[in-house]
Amino acid sequence: METSKPKGTRKGYTTGACSAAAARAATLGLLTGSVPDAVDCTLPNGQVVRFAVSEASCANGQAHAVVIKDAGDDPDVTDKAHLTADVRRIAGGNGIALFGGAGVGTVTMAGLGLTIGNAAINPVPCRNIIDNVRAAGMDILEAGDGLEVIISVPGGKEMAQKTLNARLGIIGGISILGTTGIVHPYSTAAFRASVIQGIEVAARQGQDTVVLTTGGRTEKFVMRELPHLAPACFVQMGDFLRYALDTAVAHGIKHVVIGGMVGKLTKMAQGETITHAGRNPVDTDLVANIAQAVGAPAEVCAEIRNAETARFGAEKMEELGLVHEFHVELGRRVIATLAARYPKQLTLRVLICDFEGNKLAEVNQ
Repeated sequence: METSKPKGTRKGYTTGACSAAAARAATLGLLTGSVPDAVDCTLPNGQVVRFAVSEASCANGQAHAVVIKDAGDDPDVTDKAHLTADVRRIAGGNGIALFGGAGVGTVTMAGLGLTIGNAAINPVPCRNIIDNVRAAGMDILEAGDGLEVIISVPGGKEMAQKTLNARLGIIGGISILGTTGIVHPYSTAAFRASVIQGIEVAARQGQDTVVLTTGGRTEKFVMRELPHLAPACFVQMGDFLRYALDTAVAHGIKHVVIGGMVGKLTKMAQGETITHAGRNPVDTDLVANIAQAVGAPAEVCAEIRNAETARFGAEKMEELGLVHEFHVELGRRVIATLAARYPKQLTLRVLICDFEGNKLAEVNQ
């Protein structure tokens, strides 16, 4: 008899994965004249998942498909959103063109790693949508025609009002997100329990070091940096820094390595014990102070102070050739904050990467 998963542990799918599935289904509809009622979609992590297609039509060289987002046991404002793809064949076109439609936000400020004026479709889901469209529509592309893909989200503008998008300069809708395609129940008690369990397992194996990361990209980065450590040492803590460090102390683990990127690390440096984006804004005064400490001019520090993201500060430092110095100082601030909270209980080390997983800095206590 099939047993159900414990409540709070069921994974879901990102807006990016659902958009890619809808786009692939619509592309298949262009080829066959009928959009399928289910479609196999390759996620950014390489996993192939079958998605139900809830709405479909195909006529006059254009196909329409909808995939309804299932966020699993971590429902957010986009749970049950209708990720919609309209795909059109462009005679004599050039490759695949991807656009955001109604309900997808428009980028209006720097600091997000996205082009101002473009749709808020993050780089990984953007590539994933295009890859799935290319795989499904290769016959069209090889025939010399192009494909235009428009992703839209009915009600996305209203959903976005319950997010931080407007403060981040994303106007008019939600963002299309997801680095793996999978939504883990990061905000649930079940995930907190899994963080604690992971550290307990390391302790039971006799490990004296745990490496805490905020997600999949940072974990891959630190695993490359620390190949000598056993797999049990690596624990994805998500946003649950306090639970992770309290557990490490309780179980006598002496050495903690934190792998992160600028946003979460700024939250740690400012003293947040749970680093979820929705709980408290990034302290851009702190980011500006770090920039000032490594020699950024006053006018740049003022820009950073008035921005909404830590990433904006990091980008300004890169422009000034101070990106390494900035991240070293950020790492020092993280260590100072955490060492004050756990005096003489842990040795701390911070490894910092960029959004592509490239090493930026390393700081030891």
